[in-house]
Amino acid sequence: MPRTVRCGLTQVKNDVVAPLGGSDKATIEKIAKAMMDKHLKLVDEAGKKGVQILCFQELFNGPYFCAEQQPCWYDLAEEIPNGPTVKAMQEAAKKNNMVLVVPMYEKEQTGVYYNTAAVIDADGTYLGKYRKSHIPQVNPGFWEKFYFRPGNLGYPVFETRFAKVGVYICYDRHFPEGARALGLNGAEVVFNPSATVAGLSEYLWKLEQPAHAAANGYFIGAINRIGTEAPWGIGEFYGSSYFCNPRGEIVAQASRDKEELLVADLNLDQIEEVRNTWQFYRDRRPETYAELVKL
Repeated sequence: MPRTVRCGLTQVKNDVVAPLGGSDKATIEKIAKAMMDKHLKLVDEAGKKGVQILCFQELFNGPYFCAEQQPCWYDLAEEIPNGPTVKAMQEAAKKNNMVLVVPMYEKEQTGVYYNTAAVIDADGTYLGKYRKSHIPQVNPGFWEKFYFRPGNLGYPVFETRFAKVGVYICYDRHFPEGARALGLNGAEVVFNPSATVAGLSEYLWKLEQPAHAAANGYFIGAINRIGTEAPWGIGEFYGSSYFCNPRGEIVAQASRDKEELLVADLNLDQIEEVRNTWQFYRDRRPETYAELVKL
């Protein structure tokens, strides 16, 4: 019998106009509640469809607030795993016997902030988190260096009930080094939750992540949000979330502009099959790569 895992991706639009400067706490709470309600419904829908591992988009429970250069929006951040969002998602995971990958805004008690994804096992157990490693400052509208500290947890792989899961958030996907590290650490499925707009990165969307999948012999779930977000107007989030296999082939893809739950059955036996053909790990030459890590 093939070792198959049913995985899902969600792409969702924020419908609530965000307050400039993040100063309206009531509106921030309204956005967070609306996005949470949407995602909890999608978790239940995924449960009915037999999804075993589900990943949300980057900063799932808010707008893409990093479109604003002046640092704000701190009221959306929570401690992980002790905040209410992770607690609610632990209950949802347990209810649906489903692994959840939950990307959100994290704050430490020390006042340091990260772009983070919490990983929750199918019994509701919090397994750990990944913090986005590569932080962009891309004009216009992607001012993440003003909001997030670069991740300091490396490239962990989480042993879930159904598969070994890695996370690589949005801008990380432009860097092959962490993608390789996830493979070397044992990842079978790597999720890349993103918030990216047309005109900036769309030409790379179907290029980079299939290349990572083929170079490392694992599955990738690439997630993007949809629509435009007022008041910033930095462009259209173009959806098009997809799964690709260890050969770099896209095997399922969502629409460009609709809220959607994308579901695909991934045959994890294909990983060994591909790696036995393309021996990219065996034939590495790490003794020649020292230049790559020189500052």
